[in-house]
Amino acid sequence: MDSLYRGQAQRAAFLVFAVGALTIAGAWLFEANGIKPCDLCLEQRLAYYYALPLAALAVVAAARAPKWVLVGLLGVIALAFLANAGLAIYHSGVEWKLWQGPTACTGAMDGPLKAGDLLKQLQNVKVVRCDEVQLRILGLSLANFNVLISAALAAMAGLGASRALKVK
Repeated sequence: MDSLYRGQAQRAAFLVFAVGALTIAGAWLFEANGIKPCDLCLEQRLAYYYALPLAALAVVAAARAPKWVLVGLLGVIALAFLANAGLAIYHSGVEWKLWQGPTACTGAMDGPLKAGDLLKQLQNVKVVRCDEVQLRILGLSLANFNVLISAALAAMAGLGASRALKVK
C-alpha cells in the first residue's frame, strides 16, 4: 500500500513538472515571437522557476525519501502555485480595468543617466503595460490562462501531498 501512495505522489510531482515546464516554455516561445512580458508577467514566472526544480526533486525523492520530505516539497509547490494563481487573478483584474495596476509597469533604462541623453533614452524605451492585453486565445489573455494553469498545478501538488501523507 505504501508503494501505491508513493507512486501517486510521484506521478503528481511529475505531472506538475511536465505541465509547468510546458507552460513556461510556451511563455518563452510567445516572447521569442514578439509578445513581450510586462512586469506582472515576469513576476508570475517566478513560481515556475522556483517550483519546477522542487517538482523534479519530488519525483526523485518519492521513491525513498521520508514522508515529511515528500509532503514538504509538494506542499511548498502547492503554495507557490496557489500564490501565483492569486497574482494572476490580480493581473487579470488589472487587464480588465477592475483595479489600478502597479506603477512599476515601465521599461528600464540602460546605463547611467546623462542629462543630454535622457530624452533620447526615454524615446527608445518600450513600455510593456500591465493593463493592456497583447494576445487573446479563445477570449482569454495569458494572465487568464495562468490563473487556470497555476490553480490546476496547485491542486495537483496538493493532491500529491495528501497521497504522500498516507505513506507509512
